[in-house]
Amino acid sequence: MDPHDARARFHELRAEDGPVGPAELDRIWAALDTVRPEEILGDWTGGEFRTGHPLDGMLEKAGWHGKSFDSLHDVKPLVCRDASGALYSDTELGQGEASLWTVEFRGETTATMVYDGRPVLDHFKRVDDTTLMGIMNGKGIPPEGPYYYFYLVRDPAPAPRADRRTGEGP
Repeated sequence: MDPHDARARFHELRAEDGPVGPAELDRIWAALDTVRPEEILGDWTGGEFRTGHPLDGMLEKAGWHGKSFDSLHDVKPLVCRDASGALYSDTELGQGEASLWTVEFRGETTATMVYDGRPVLDHFKRVDDTTLMGIMNGKGIPPEGPYYYFYLVRDPAPAPRADRRTGEGP
């Protein structure tokens, strides 16, 4: 699959929001360009590909909105919405926050988010200027998976986040 076809198929699958096989997502992943951590700083909204992975639907139930890469060492991996619609970093669910590193995955070096409190890595590749494809990997997951596949779309106008502990805005 060439990069143009991979991007087109990625957007088709994202629009369908139905079940998709991991093998097809792996073919798309293999054709996409890697990305450097510095290139993905900012706020992103997220979504998942439903592959039958045990995590399918769990982030949605938690109110997951996306991720905020404020700096290389200040990453909010689980920006969620509370009952009133306010955004907050769910440090309880994520067992802390995260940082961005350059890590080799499947023979390529790409931007990777490393959770502070979990043995979990989220690897990223560029779909286009405003979209990333992600694969969640972690301790105990064999090389063939199962992996959790998701995507991020750059948020052009991020909403302020509340501090969950105090309920106060930024």
